[in-house]
Amino acid sequence: MSKKPHADTRLALYVERRVLELKPKKSQLQIASEAGFPNPNMVTMIKNGTSKLALDRVPSMARALECDPAYLMRLSLEQAVGDTAAQAIAEIYGTPITVNEVGWLAEIRDASSNTDPRLTSRSRAALRTVFGR
Repeated sequence: MSKKPHADTRLALYVERRVLELKPKKSQLQIASEAGFPNPNMVTMIKNGTSKLALDRVPSMARALECDPAYLMRLSLEQAVGDTAAQAIAEIYGTPITVNEVGWLAEIRDASSNTDPRLTSRSRAALRTVFGR
C-alpha cells in the first residue's frame, strides 16, 4: 500500500501550487498557522498526499491559501469521498460556484441582456476558443 494515497489528487496538486505561488508573500509555516493547524507539517502532508484536507478545515485553509473556498471545497470533496460520490453530492446540492464563476455568469447575463441564452454548439465553441481548447 502506498504511503501517499492522495499524492495525485487535484487537491494535493492545487495546494502544492498555491504554496509555491504564495512563497514570496508567506511561508508554509505561516500558511499552516493561518489555517489553524497545530502541526505545521500538516500542509506538507496535504501537499505530498500523505493526508487529506479535512472538510471542516476548508474555510480556514482557503483563507490561508488566499483562494476561493468553494473551489477548495470542490477539490476536497473529490479527495474525501471520491469522484463518483462528489458528483452525486454536486448533483443533489449543486456544484459550489466560485467567485470567478459568478463574475462570468454576471457578464453572460449582461452581454445577453438577461435573456437566459441557451448554450449552443456555436457559443460553446466560442467559449472554448477563449480558453484555447
